Amino acid sequence: MPQPHVIVGLSGGVDSAVAALLLIEQGYEVEGLFMANWDEADTYCSIAQDFQDAQTVCRELKIPLHRVSFAEQYKQRVFNYFVTEYRAGRTPNPDVLCNREIKFGVCLEYVKRLGGSHFATGHYAKSVIGNDGIELHKGQDLNKDQSYFLHALETAQLERALFPLGNLNKIQVRQFARTAGLPVHDKPDSTGICFIGERPFRQFLSQYIPHQPGSIQTPGGEKIGTHCGLAFYTIGQRGGLEIGGRAGHTEEPWYVAAKDLPNNLLIAVQGHDHPLMQSYRVGTGVAHWLIVTPTLPFEAQVKLRYRQEDQTCRVIPQKDGRLHLKFNQPQRAVTPGQFAVLYQGSRTLGGAVIETV
Repeated sequence: MPQPHVIVGLSGGVDSAVAALLLIEQGYEVEGLFMANWDEADTYCSIAQDFQDAQTVCRELKIPLHRVSFAEQYKQRVFNYFVTEYRAGRTPNPDVLCNREIKFGVCLEYVKRLGGSHFATGHYAKSVIGNDGIELHKGQDLNKDQSYFLHALETAQLERALFPLGNLNKIQVRQFARTAGLPVHDKPDSTGICFIGERPFRQFLSQYIPHQPGSIQTPGGEKIGTHCGLAFYTIGQRGGLEIGGRAGHTEEPWYVAAKDLPNNLLIAVQGHDHPLMQSYRVGTGVAHWLIVTPTLPFEAQVKLRYRQEDQTCRVIPQKDGRLHLKFNQPQRAVTPGQFAVLYQGSRTLGGAVIETV
């Protein structure tokens, strides 16, 4: 029986290249697809070089490569959200939305038009058939696990997704690429978001959000500096405050502890573990579930930001679909706009945007 026809999203990096290689070795009919979702004239974005690398990979693997642009959809469904959140003083994670709306949204529909039955990526995650259908699990390499970014997918999207790297670690992936003679075997991992690139983040954001200077104050109301706009800071941030030494204060570094949007105030405290940086309760927006929607409070593990170690919490569903998360141990620098992603063991249960702390 022939294997399914799979389209692999090739980014020009080693992970997606090895995903394609493994599928070919497993007997799948494989084609590559390169997505250009940002302005190619932007010198900080590496689309041109990445496309050349994807072409080279496909020549080595002897598979066709398609190219498509979802730049307009990306702007409408991801980037506008990104800017809106920052304007509201929150710190969004656009990669979560990109996966749901672009890679496994409009791109998955495009894959169907190409005749593909499944869409494969180089994500470090697993999709598993369980008793109740498809499940999303953490990748074997917990240092690279990307289930956090995939938690907002619908089950119908997961059913058409393949994650060939789910049982591998990064060292193994690079070794596969090296053995196969793929030229991207030692290509550095991409960092951050493509549309920002290597430029300073504040410089980029200033193109879309004007500076609105205001006071930096202590919790007691003492003015200790000036900020350029609340959008340009995030909870827990240490660098860029330019407070310096202050009479009557220790030499400990200052951290962003809170934002007072109505009064355009940035609240800063001294000390990495200052009490105002600690939270025992978190309120979220409406949750997206990859399990049957739970009704009773239950215990789970949660990540409040990517790469955080799992934290045990009590999950209390609210009538409006929102969640209250309660912790026995305080959580540092919880940031509105980020996602709280819930797990039981390796299984991803779902998640929601953090709204209040």
